[in-house]
Amino acid sequence: MKISPKMKKALNDQVALEASASNSYLAMASWSEVIGYQGAANYFYTQSDEERTHMLKVVHYLNDMGATATIPAIKAPASSFKSLEGIIKIALKNEQTVTKAIHKMVEITQKEKDHSTYAFLEWFVNEQVQEETKFETLLQKFDLIGRDKLAINEIDKILAAEAAAPEADPTA
Repeated sequence: MKISPKMKKALNDQVALEASASNSYLAMASWSEVIGYQGAANYFYTQSDEERTHMLKVVHYLNDMGATATIPAIKAPASSFKSLEGIIKIALKNEQTVTKAIHKMVEITQKEKDHSTYAFLEWFVNEQVQEETKFETLLQKFDLIGRDKLAINEIDKILAAEAAAPEADPTA
């Protein structure tokens, strides 16, 4: 089964989006590490690896379908941030952008009756629900615990625990 040129372009755009997300999380991790938020640093290093894994899934899928993945150049992410809360807000926005792109691809698969790609994308749809929920929950912590130094230290500990927790399978 071959995928359409439109689907191939959308998937290659997704490769770029995932690569960009990985770099963005890497920059957030580095900033957190320098500032002294070790929990956040570990968390965002893990997020960066996760996005790279997502990118590779799409690359392999394209190649397996005989469509050949295009490896993109990526613009440098922001490297300086205002606060831990600010980083989490940016992360949520990034995930919402990825979700929109995945939903657009699902719409293309439905229009084109591309059942193989639809099945492939189903995992990503479920993953994005988890990703957005994760960041929304983290943002709620600032409202619940506060924004003073003690509260931020507590949130950093929560991020450390999240980074250390095994990743749940979104299809389970």
